[in-house]
Amino acid sequence: MLTLYIHPLASFCHKVLISLYESELVFEARTVDFSDPGSAAAHFERWPVGKIPVLHDSATGRVVPETSIIIEYLQTRYPEQFRFLPDDARLRLDTRLWDRFYDLHVSVPMQKIVTDRIRPAGAGDPYGVAEAHEALETAYAMIETQLSGKAWAVGDDFTLADCAAFPALFFASVVHPIGGVRPALSSYLDRLLSRPSVARVMDEARPFFRFFPYKEALPERFREKTE
Repeated sequence: MLTLYIHPLASFCHKVLISLYESELVFEARTVDFSDPGSAAAHFERWPVGKIPVLHDSATGRVVPETSIIIEYLQTRYPEQFRFLPDDARLRLDTRLWDRFYDLHVSVPMQKIVTDRIRPAGAGDPYGVAEAHEALETAYAMIETQLSGKAWAVGDDFTLADCAAFPALFFASVVHPIGGVRPALSSYLDRLLSRPSVARVMDEARPFFRFFPYKEALPERFREKTE
């Protein structure tokens, strides 16, 4: 009944995939190939903004875009199996806050740095890239403080915020290393990488890492398998 339209290398797709693998909810993943006119046209008809991922629920006929909305929609549809927003009102608000934080203040500057590398010659934006690096420094410092005494993004439970955190931090740490002065953040990323749902996402993405514009900066265990 559930079809998720994705690309295996897209970090925002990883966010939703992690939630689905965590919950073991049955779904079908379909890759959108924007280089194929038919595949691209079908996706733009599905969601004219053209972004991925997008969820189609054939049982309700709904097309659901945007990562956080997809995850909240699935929790509404499958409340016993799919739990990534806490019942406690304060924790739920914290979860939504840090979900947005990772999307807007880690993923967005990371993507600015990545996409600038593939711009045509002479069309780069060095000032914008420098701003993105500064934004990641600020974000890393805030996350280091936020994680103090916590196993996961907002406490003891794995939530929507952690689904957002992994792809944001993984790719951000490639283009702007975390460094050795943020032990809480570094340990958190290691815990995320050891999560079975995250490991599965990474295994599926690995064949596509050779297309990542900063593939030479990937951690050794991923880079070796792309060559």
